Amino acid sequence: MKVRGRLAPTPSGELHLGHAASFLRVEQSIREKNGTLVLRIEDVDRLRCKQEFVDSSLEALKALGISWEEGPDLGGDFGPYIQSQKTDRYKEIILELKERGLIYPCPISRRQLREHGFSMAHGEPLFPVDLRDSCVEEPEDMWSINWRFRVPDGLEVKFYDQELNKIIAYTAGEDFGDFIVWRRGNMATYELSVVVDDYDMQITEVLRGEDLLLSTARQILLYRCFDWPEPAFGHCPVLKDGEGEKLAKTRGSRSLKSIFAEGRDWREMLKDCGLGKVLD
Repeated sequence: MKVRGRLAPTPSGELHLGHAASFLRVEQSIREKNGTLVLRIEDVDRLRCKQEFVDSSLEALKALGISWEEGPDLGGDFGPYIQSQKTDRYKEIILELKERGLIYPCPISRRQLREHGFSMAHGEPLFPVDLRDSCVEEPEDMWSINWRFRVPDGLEVKFYDQELNKIIAYTAGEDFGDFIVWRRGNMATYELSVVVDDYDMQITEVLRGEDLLLSTARQILLYRCFDWPEPAFGHCPVLKDGEGEKLAKTRGSRSLKSIFAEGRDWREMLKDCGLGKVLD
């Protein structure tokens, strides 16, 4: 099968140097394998994503010199696939998971979880197994409630990371618990939508930030419950600022848009971060 990769920005804010490093590495890897690169806008969270950030993301990718070979035809140019246009497809998958008893409705609020005194793992709360039995009543409108994937406790999830060059292993129920695949705001979650999209688009290689390692373990469970082929996974180092904190939209990290506007040399800035290899 021909190698297929994807660029998948989330338009919830401006892209920063960390995104530039990851996207350049994605393109480099696909070009080395003579593969096909797809652009997908991951705007499934309609509360946080805005069109202005879609537009600035496309401008940033072009300013970085990144191109892709597949997407909706815009008359000689390729646009991005849009996640928010696939709600019906995600609902099909949710219905199948429900029929097989792999998910359950969960009305429990974050406040109730805090009061329960949940355990933490890798900086994230573990959904308490003893609360599963509290999540049995389904509302008349099934799309108006959160649905959680039932994690098989004790199962070890392993995968080879082609960027880190090592085997990564997590234990379900210890490193992560039951996770949400559908939100009551009538939207699929990141975990579900990217698995469905990568399968539908026949993506064979997924490269993204190292902060998504745990997400990969959760997503592998979804691949396996459908017996779908798993892509090769790789996770790039997360860029940090002068205070040792990772670059993030939520921390207001300096945007590519501002760097371009000031005429700064983004290539030199990446080299200063020790990422010269993505510019070779």
